[in-house]
Amino acid sequence: MTEDEVKKILNVGVLLSSERSINKLLEKILISVMEISHCDAGTLYLLEEEELHFVIMRNNTMKTYSGGDGRRPDIPPVPLSRENVCALSLMDGRTINIADVRNCSEYNLSGSVKYDSMTGYYTKSMLTVPMQNRKGEKLGVLQLLNAMDADGNICPFPDEMALVLQSVASQAAITIQNVRYIDEIKELFHSFVRVFASAIDERSPYNGNHTKHMAVYGEKFIDYLNAKAQEEGKELLFDSIHREELIMSIWLHDVGKLVIPLEIMDKPARFLPEQHSEFLHRMEVLRLLGEIDSLSGKCDDLDDLIKDIKKAEELVESVNTTKYVTDEELEALKQLTKRTYTDKNGEVKQWLTEDEYKMLSIRKGTLSDEERKIMESHVVLTDKLLSQIQFSKELSHVREWASAHHEYLSGDGYPKHLSGMKISMEVRILTILDIFDALTADDRPYKPGMSIEQALSVLKDMADTERKLDKKLTDLFIKSHCWEN
Repeated sequence: MTEDEVKKILNVGVLLSSERSINKLLEKILISVMEISHCDAGTLYLLEEEELHFVIMRNNTMKTYSGGDGRRPDIPPVPLSRENVCALSLMDGRTINIADVRNCSEYNLSGSVKYDSMTGYYTKSMLTVPMQNRKGEKLGVLQLLNAMDADGNICPFPDEMALVLQSVASQAAITIQNVRYIDEIKELFHSFVRVFASAIDERSPYNGNHTKHMAVYGEKFIDYLNAKAQEEGKELLFDSIHREELIMSIWLHDVGKLVIPLEIMDKPARFLPEQHSEFLHRMEVLRLLGEIDSLSGKCDDLDDLIKDIKKAEELVESVNTTKYVTDEELEALKQLTKRTYTDKNGEVKQWLTEDEYKMLSIRKGTLSDEERKIMESHVVLTDKLLSQIQFSKELSHVREWASAHHEYLSGDGYPKHLSGMKISMEVRILTILDIFDALTADDRPYKPGMSIEQALSVLKDMADTERKLDKKLTDLFIKSHCWEN
């Protein structure tokens, strides 16, 4: 074995410890052993549900190189039966070295001949090695075809190459298992985050799909930005790790809402339910007192009183749920606070109390200043809750990005009033996604959902005129159509 071949063997160990992607890892394993063995073709199979599936395939003669990108070769899997050499190798846990496939009486090689007829390839020499982990669990098979001598002629695989391949296969099996364990742990964490985020959204019937929508839009927008960068010959904005980090931030951006009182999160009107009930009860008391006074002769304008009560109720009902309170409505409400009556205990009371007037005089939306501060505190609570999670290095920005999604470039966002370059690209994207879904959502108690066109117009105005959003990213978001199926 030459010094160069020894270096290649040692380099396999480096590859096994450095590659994160399972598909790229498997491809590198196969490329390395093909180079070491000087063979023309190779296949890496993985065992799944009692079948060996083609995962990575390389054939220099046929110029077939598939599987490294995650898309598997379009070839039927090999049944786990003794009629197939690769399956037999795995079932018996032994290396099989065949010098001439079509002149071998020791094994049934009809399966190999069949696959040759499907692919148009001619297999002569074959080396098949099983991959098993430390526990002896079967993972897959490495199969090399047509070793080549120095003159490029097909020759048998030397026995020493079988030993080398066994060593590589053993290391590869352990690495594959470790990568699978890591992927399983990551998926467990991701699924926990998705369930957690969904549970937060489901707390409120008015927020049930917000985070899910944002995650879908986010994935599509990231892919759009990458595709555009690729078209322009630029470096991708998001590699797989960066992409995962931003998507995780989206899933966790509203985690602070877990501790926001539902009566504030779900507040459909300016009045709280108990305030509404108390006001209507007071109006009913006014009617009854008026009827009593009328029967006792103390009141001779009952009809006018009933009309005034009805007008007061209609005014309050209208203002309670309106999108915007006008000056005329505010003045009418103020007049109601000046009207009084005397209850059965002789106490003088207002038709509309000062606290009720304060709630009804909220110009826009349904939250008072105090309630809005509580609602806005969800980003601070998001930061606090996420500080308790020990994120990996690859997810180290999740807490920072998730808790900053209400910051504006103009500096009038919250909670830290960040502005300009202090707001990262990832946060700018998250903010656009959040605003878009909030504008178009048709399940909010305090407003009807906007059409896509209206929402995009609002986003554009926030970027171009108000300077709150990143203009370039907003324009790209609009062009991406990432909200479409």
